[in-house]
Amino acid sequence: MSDLDTTRFWLEALTWDEKGMIPAIAQDVTSGRVVMFAWMNRESLKESIKTGYATYWSRSRQRLWRKGEESGHFQKLVSVRADCDGDVLLLSIDQVGKIACHTGRESCFFLELKGDHWVAADPVRKDPKEFYPAR
Repeated sequence: MSDLDTTRFWLEALTWDEKGMIPAIAQDVTSGRVVMFAWMNRESLKESIKTGYATYWSRSRQRLWRKGEESGHFQKLVSVRADCDGDVLLLSIDQVGKIACHTGRESCFFLELKGDHWVAADPVRKDPKEFYPAR
């Protein structure tokens, strides 16, 4: 792979996988902490740019997923960066409510390997039943 061709139209300059998807990492603009990983397609990326709020592609629901549409924990888009190959996106976001994970934690990356098992290293900030009553 070569470096991202910056002379091409921004959307087409990216390297999409065979399903038209690209991985997106969301990083909190204030703390620098990676709060989640999700997939985007062209439509979700264009929607994110247009609205200023992170929108992903939900593979389980097979539809656009506007982060925060159920929980109220939206992600305000600060910037979008692509890696040198144009096959991964880094979204700098302002996480509304400081909860990114459906478990009620700040980050989806809360499990830490301790010896031979995983330990929840971050506390639950809010009971998920408060924002996902049907679950």
